[in-house]
Amino acid sequence: MKQVAILQFPGTNCDLDTKYAFEKLGCSTTIVWHKDSSIPSNIDLVVVPGGFSYGDYLRSGAIAQFSPIMKAVVEYANAGGKVLGICNGFQILTEIGLLPGALKRNIGLHFISKFQTLKVINNNNTFLQKCNKDEVLNVPIAHADGNYYIDEVAFKALEENEQILLRYSNEKGEPIVVNGSVTSIAGVCNKSKNVFGLMPHPERALETILGSSDGIKMLEGLIA
Repeated sequence: MKQVAILQFPGTNCDLDTKYAFEKLGCSTTIVWHKDSSIPSNIDLVVVPGGFSYGDYLRSGAIAQFSPIMKAVVEYANAGGKVLGICNGFQILTEIGLLPGALKRNIGLHFISKFQTLKVINNNNTFLQKCNKDEVLNVPIAHADGNYYIDEVAFKALEENEQILLRYSNEKGEPIVVNGSVTSIAGVCNKSKNVFGLMPHPERALETILGSSDGIKMLEGLIA
């Protein structure tokens, strides 16, 4: 049975959703408080879930990066451990330097909450290995600071290393502007392909009756 650690900060609101998702997929989960200084042993995946860590009063993820647990997460990732950041978790991973780029306020300056189609750009990684390249997925988004920014030099490296995972698209897979992200990027990974971040919420796309089950194949890749 795969062991999944889920971080929890003041303001986190998707920790239990994430716990439910991975337990539904047959994993054992552990909630790890942000003031803890270590990750439990024998963990196969660390998830930094969505929410509003510290209320997002400064800049999304900017305060959470200083929580004691993040030093352990960096050490875990640098040792090759798999880390997934969802929404606010993605923001935190960019702030801590585990993922390239930064997340800015949406171009419309409004909170966006809806189902959104996404195109799989690269599946040469564990996260999206169960998805097909160019496949279109339907996954909820819920964010105010999802505008992904990266400079031209770093962007070129992302493309060359197949680090761009997902782009916002229409149902035909054509890129569309949702929040202003550079080339409609919705998710990326690090160069070593063991740290992943995305703004959409795959943990909220597990039940067809609730709108989509496309999140299952995304999360299954990490625990295969």
